[in-house]
Amino acid sequence: MEIRHSVCSLDCPDACSVLVTVENGRASRLRGNPDHPVTRGFLCGKVARYLDREYSPDRLLYPRQRIGLKGEGMFAPISWDDALDLIAERLDEISRRYGPEAILPYSYAGTMGLLNGASMDRRFFHRLGASRLDRTICSAAGAAGLNASLGFRYGTEPEQFRHSKLIIAWGANILGTNVHLWPFIVEARRNGARFYTIDPVRNRTGQAADRHYAIFPGSDLALALGMMHVILEDRLYDADYVSRYTAGFEELQQVACRYSPERVAALTGLDAADIVALAREYAATRPAAIRLNYGVQRSERGGHAIRAISLLPVLTGSWKDVGGGLVLSTSGAFALNRKGLERPDLQAESPLGREARIVNMSQLGSALTETVDPPVKALVVYNSNPAAVAPNRNLVFQGLRRPDLFTVVIEQFQTDTADHADVLLPATTFLEHTDLYLAYGHYYLQMARPAVAPPGEARSNVEIFRLLAARMGFNDPCFADTDDDLIRTALASGHPFLEGIDLERLEGELSVRLNVSPAGEPFLPFAAGQFGTPSGKCDFRAGEFEYVPPVESRLGDTALHRSYPLELISQKGDHGMNSTFGNRQDADEETRVLSMHADDAAHRGIRSGDLVRIFNGRGACVLTADVNGRVRSGVVSAPAVRWGRMAPDRHNVNVLTSERLTDIGGGPTFYSCLVQVEKCPAPDPLPAV
Repeated sequence: MEIRHSVCSLDCPDACSVLVTVENGRASRLRGNPDHPVTRGFLCGKVARYLDREYSPDRLLYPRQRIGLKGEGMFAPISWDDALDLIAERLDEISRRYGPEAILPYSYAGTMGLLNGASMDRRFFHRLGASRLDRTICSAAGAAGLNASLGFRYGTEPEQFRHSKLIIAWGANILGTNVHLWPFIVEARRNGARFYTIDPVRNRTGQAADRHYAIFPGSDLALALGMMHVILEDRLYDADYVSRYTAGFEELQQVACRYSPERVAALTGLDAADIVALAREYAATRPAAIRLNYGVQRSERGGHAIRAISLLPVLTGSWKDVGGGLVLSTSGAFALNRKGLERPDLQAESPLGREARIVNMSQLGSALTETVDPPVKALVVYNSNPAAVAPNRNLVFQGLRRPDLFTVVIEQFQTDTADHADVLLPATTFLEHTDLYLAYGHYYLQMARPAVAPPGEARSNVEIFRLLAARMGFNDPCFADTDDDLIRTALASGHPFLEGIDLERLEGELSVRLNVSPAGEPFLPFAAGQFGTPSGKCDFRAGEFEYVPPVESRLGDTALHRSYPLELISQKGDHGMNSTFGNRQDADEETRVLSMHADDAAHRGIRSGDLVRIFNGRGACVLTADVNGRVRSGVVSAPAVRWGRMAPDRHNVNVLTSERLTDIGGGPTFYSCLVQVEKCPAPDPLPAV
């Protein structure tokens, strides 16, 4: 028996350090590393059971070639050599006939490892001249908002939350999606801190809060402006901090003065008195911390909502306090050499001889059905399951089922997307390959070697794209880089946060804190200003902050709301991780449920346990009603993302979501979605025998 180290690669801010018990070459147990300052010896329920996935009989172990119709999921075995030859031949043919931009890669955060997420694959597609993918589907709007106000994607360390006296989880289901922050919140509450949640859905975190604010979906910008109105009117802001470290304060005052508590109450559904009390308590409590999460930015006004909320700790001077400030993401501190890793300069060596066009991944359906100059003729999918996760799913399916679209899918399981592949290649899990890991919820850089050998003929993404580059005749030396070469390249950025951190140190220590502050001292990124904006000051200029309700909302398009009177939130589930665990029973059971308010259910003759049809002009799916107190009247919620192949009607909630984009950042608007719900008719009785 041996204990080996790994790092959880799932799309989660915690980036846990994992200890793997290996017996006779097989992993028998996973547990959290007690020596990691954030993991602290425990894993979430999803990863604690990861070995069920690792050794599932449904793992893809060998390459396959489609033999049935697209979408049927019928395949025959094919050797790796034949599969790589076929892929290279088809990509070369498409490139010569239509131009390399007719080839589109599609990937996201199926692994958060840098090597298998964004290294050899990017080099391959840059050298090929393929269309570039604008990877917007999760955090683009939030990143744009945070960068606009603070200039850096830095935030309060999780360890500092133990010192907070007021913690606001804004659009953040911490118990479901950031569980390693929770012990620090528990410690703070034991010391007298208050904990509030702001969310359209009263999830597990909301149920554990001292106070829950059930805001209208997509109205977060209005609430932030309303809080600013109160803080400014009552002169609760930090005048010295504002004068030293901000610009555009007068303009912000002019905007905020238009958002009285009474007006904001009508826009958000909250009581005016509660808005005033929340703003005053937030401004008066030191230290106060906001855990802001990406749910806020998945609406039409989401980017500016993030920007406005991130200004609150600037206005109050909360960044000066240990346990104050705000965190959306810490990823900006990992100043790695991304250009060296991804090599965008290789595009000059491609047949295009220039940068390729950009395709927004949140509009995949349109890209596959409407793009004509040139049309997308080949799709290479890895680290993602777009047939489940992309918006306007029916349009995505229409594109995936085109007989002239050559599709390659690199996967661990036969997902909804894999069913549409022409060639299906087996991929390794994070326990089976070398990788380098940043985090977006703490400041520890980590690396991991394989803890166990890959089963069957599964190969890492790095190896697959290295082999494809050779098949395509790409002789550039960078395609011969080893995994260790890639890690060394990533670390060679010259940034002071990475000074003294090299491969050998990471291999020895496994987890290394970035040089964001002297050893033993808390990181206070904006205590003395030093924002990442061109001026070095936080930019309060807020002319674009005027709040207009999303088109698909109760206060938006009146005619649309009349036809589809319910606002749908398809939030992250507690048992799944996007679509990663979609074939697991607990994840499927969670994502088949539609939460409804008692008034909305009674009006439609619906009771808990009834099958209901949820629909709008884009599509429909069948779920099971759960009439509970988690949503307010006019709102329904269904955790995402169910595998359609697991559902009786083969659909999930993304048949309902649109390709409309956010105000900034080009992100998807999953949470600006109007629907109608009706009870499914009872099945016809069986004929008498």
